[in-house]
Amino acid sequence: MVLTLFFFAALSCIFTLGSSLGTTCNVPLSTGTAASSDPYWLESLTHQGIAAFNADPGSYKVFRNVKDFGAIGNGIADDSAAINLAISSGGRCGGANGVNNACNSSTVTPALVYFPAGTYLVSTPVQVYYYTQLIGDAKNLPTLLAAPSFEGLAVIDADPYIDGGNGNQWYANTNSFFRSIRNLRIDLTQTPPESAATGIHWQVSQSTSLMNVVVDMSTAPNTGHRGLFMENGSGGYMGDLVFNGGKFGMWVGNQQFTVRNVTINTTQNAIFAAWNWGWTFQRVTITNCQVGFNLTTGGLNQETQTVGAEAIIDAVVYNTPIFIQTSHASSSLAGSLVLNNIQLANVETAVGVLDGTVILPGGTMTIDSWGQGNVYSGTSPTGVFTQGDIVAANKSSVLLDGSGHIFGKMHPQYESYAVDQFVSVKDHGAIGDGVADDTAALNDIFAKFSGCKIIFFDAGTYVVTSTLTIPAGTQMVGEAWSVIAGTGSAFQDAFNPTAIVRVGEYGSTGIIEISDIVFSTIRPTPGAIVVEWNVAQPDDVQGGAGMWDSHIRLGGAAGTDLNATSCPAGSYAFNDCTVAFLALHLTCGSTAYLEGTWAWVADHDLDGDGASQISLYSGRGILSESAGPVWLVGTGSEHHAMYQYNLVNAANHYMGLIQTETPYYQPMPPSPLPFTVNDDFNDPSFDWRMSSALGLRIATSTDIIIFGGGLYSFFKNYRQECLDTRDCQAHIASIDSASSVTIYSLNTVATTYQLTIDGVGVVEESSNVNGFASIMTAWSPASA
Repeated sequence: MVLTLFFFAALSCIFTLGSSLGTTCNVPLSTGTAASSDPYWLESLTHQGIAAFNADPGSYKVFRNVKDFGAIGNGIADDSAAINLAISSGGRCGGANGVNNACNSSTVTPALVYFPAGTYLVSTPVQVYYYTQLIGDAKNLPTLLAAPSFEGLAVIDADPYIDGGNGNQWYANTNSFFRSIRNLRIDLTQTPPESAATGIHWQVSQSTSLMNVVVDMSTAPNTGHRGLFMENGSGGYMGDLVFNGGKFGMWVGNQQFTVRNVTINTTQNAIFAAWNWGWTFQRVTITNCQVGFNLTTGGLNQETQTVGAEAIIDAVVYNTPIFIQTSHASSSLAGSLVLNNIQLANVETAVGVLDGTVILPGGTMTIDSWGQGNVYSGTSPTGVFTQGDIVAANKSSVLLDGSGHIFGKMHPQYESYAVDQFVSVKDHGAIGDGVADDTAALNDIFAKFSGCKIIFFDAGTYVVTSTLTIPAGTQMVGEAWSVIAGTGSAFQDAFNPTAIVRVGEYGSTGIIEISDIVFSTIRPTPGAIVVEWNVAQPDDVQGGAGMWDSHIRLGGAAGTDLNATSCPAGSYAFNDCTVAFLALHLTCGSTAYLEGTWAWVADHDLDGDGASQISLYSGRGILSESAGPVWLVGTGSEHHAMYQYNLVNAANHYMGLIQTETPYYQPMPPSPLPFTVNDDFNDPSFDWRMSSALGLRIATSTDIIIFGGGLYSFFKNYRQECLDTRDCQAHIASIDSASSVTIYSLNTVATTYQLTIDGVGVVEESSNVNGFASIMTAWSPASA
């Protein structure tokens, strides 16, 4: 009966509409026309962006070319001071005040710092301020060359330690948002090999990304070089990275992260992990290293936290003696592992222990699906500790690339396109000052230029007061996270919700590429569907409908009037502080490739003191009714009242790693309050057993793969005693028995049950404690 219902639901979602082509062209934009000698388009574009809520938006510069600040880029002159001046000028958020940090966060001083092609010698760290994009020429990657005399923690430092600060840093590591680095090469080879020279210190949180970065290090036997160093934080996404040489390609410790498409060559330890709750690695290539993954394991409580879980899919490992090495043997749970589609060539040990014990022999072979940890199936409450084969999820062919790997697609860079193939929204009537109504201007721009030009949203806040439709066929890119914000009477009726941004008309197919955009609301909007995603990819373009490094941010920022003054924590000001009906809706028949997307209801004020908690109310996080393919790569959804992810009548989804947090105010009021259940949107039901939002709900859905999840509950009505008793809420992941779902590497915090089936708690969190979080290595509906 379930399959029949799903079949008819799918029939009702068949698409009939093609791409919309703007009125300014007869054929769609296809290939780029830039000559090889042309500068990258971002360098040549006229930059008109503003920081709408800066104290002096007229003079504040968002776009900064480092050469305009004195950088030479010849590999001889020391460009450290010039680069840091380009980043810091304009009273931006960063630095220290004595032994304390000077600024927790700010949204009013964004910056895109651009590096033209060249070699930039640096002798001290490039310090990345809050709300900064560092972007190099994508056609010819600029090089940051560390001088032989380089002094500092890393060539690029996203969270500097304060001198004399007893470990204090510029930013709180779990609130260090909105940073991106892309299109750079970092060269450490002139520094002493034995030094701990580091490419990037990347202690960051959500809404951050690294992409298209190469780090070159010494290959000397005594090398101490590190490509990436991360000791703390709560991320996050990174991808399309290359590390050559060094002692460590990646030295990492962070609550959770998603890493896609990383290549590591001739490194002693490709990836060293000191601690985590759970990480997902998708598509890793390791060549001629000594150890692939070197994992510190053995800790089973918060005080001894080590690596909680690693989930690795689609790895290729060549000529590396040991693929995975743990510091301690596991005979219960410490150090959960999931390996899926791992291809080994001349790898002696697939999984081993530092003392020489071999858990899984290697060779030249493929590991289909193997795990270490507690494995569950069906409604059995008892897990089986396993070091061996585990359930192999059914991977629909629509989710796979031509090599049989989970499909991935890099953030569009448009490096082959000429500057005249772009159009600025400010050149065609949009204002972006956070006050003017830009609805008509933007709709007109899409009507004229969608499919004809790549639409550039100059930095700013673009206010819309009725639905803004982005037609199928549109490619659009922002600047330092340009904001589209809905406000006004059109978004007030929670019983008749309306989309702020509609991506494609219902039933449309075509290319959609959205990057570097924030979707938001201003003042109360209880009837707002922030983003309604209707479009499906063309049949011949896998991942053709996608969004990269773009986020839904609700409240907590200057200009929203939803902050610590108007909505302080515990105020229960529902009428004044309701920010959305639904954050993101993937409608029936749509397809989506989302990479790094974060749907966040602010729990604290990003401006002001950057720390004060606030109470804001959004009904729903991410709802998918799509029959797929859908790829959710490194996504997060936090603080929505009913759920963070809800899949209903959905199919063919790959989700890894997903991360959620329950609203801090719950259960006061309990879910679904202050909203009501709406069957038209397939809301879950709530009773006394379920008084807090679900992190994940799946109903009547097929072929869903969760490859890494972090579902967290940190508070009960802003108090945290429940962390000690691991019962901040009762249920956090709910699946019905009609769905076909495979879950790998699910870590949860402070929920009585990690998994609930048909409304009944099945897997108890207390059975899987693995440090601060609890880890369920795998679950499937029936025994594999």
